Amino acid sequence: MTEAAVCRRLIGRTAVVTGAGSGIGLATARRLADEGAHVVCADVDTDSGRAAAEEVGGLYVETDVTDEDQVAELFATAHRTYGSVDIAFNNAGISPPDDDSILTTGLEAWKRVQEVNLTSVYLCCRHAIPYMREQGRGSIINTASFVAVMGAATSQISYTASKGGVLAMSRELGVQFAREGIRVNALCPGPVNTPLLKELFAKDPERAQRRLVHVPVGRFAEPTEIAAAVAFLASDDASFVNAAEFLVDGGIAGAYVTPL
Repeated sequence: MTEAAVCRRLIGRTAVVTGAGSGIGLATARRLADEGAHVVCADVDTDSGRAAAEEVGGLYVETDVTDEDQVAELFATAHRTYGSVDIAFNNAGISPPDDDSILTTGLEAWKRVQEVNLTSVYLCCRHAIPYMREQGRGSIINTASFVAVMGAATSQISYTASKGGVLAMSRELGVQFAREGIRVNALCPGPVNTPLLKELFAKDPERAQRRLVHVPVGRFAEPTEIAAAVAFLASDDASFVNAAEFLVDGGIAGAYVTPL
């Protein structure tokens, strides 16, 4: 991001980012810090989480987002340290290889993905919202996915279901708390050039290529492009954007056929 392009919309605000150690989370931690926010970086991986916090001049809190006590302490620490919880980017998630077709995905694999991708978002919202209610303001951005609004023949059944749950929950919370100054939106990225996607390409290039062919713009998103959308939703520029399905997908959800 060039010096001229940096907006300063979040000066003095406190942002909590889960999954901050890599991919979209890391790019977003950088962007929010560039815009003036105090960034609390949460990740289960101590090395990457701490490195992210050091890079952005923020605070690292080791957090297993499926553990309610740890999630509660994450937001309490943010509030204790900086005096507010203004932004919650609930982004941590997994897409393991044993989550596949419904015919082959076992119950334990299903439950694990639901815990990390959906229950964690419930926990983060549950513990962020009381601080925001007390302040009378706040922006929550929950990472869903374009698969929450589309079907795929190359299924990741629990991942898809979890992201649909994130979308529905975000919509409901946005409506419920709108008159208290709290906005809740579901960010729905298309495929993003992250370590998760690179792993998919390495393990199953044909399956990955089947995804790329459906992107009208002809490429995957960069993490910085998703981070820019998060920064917008976190800022007052998005003050009338609430309970939204915010697609950042290169046109996938709008496509019938794509350009050659």
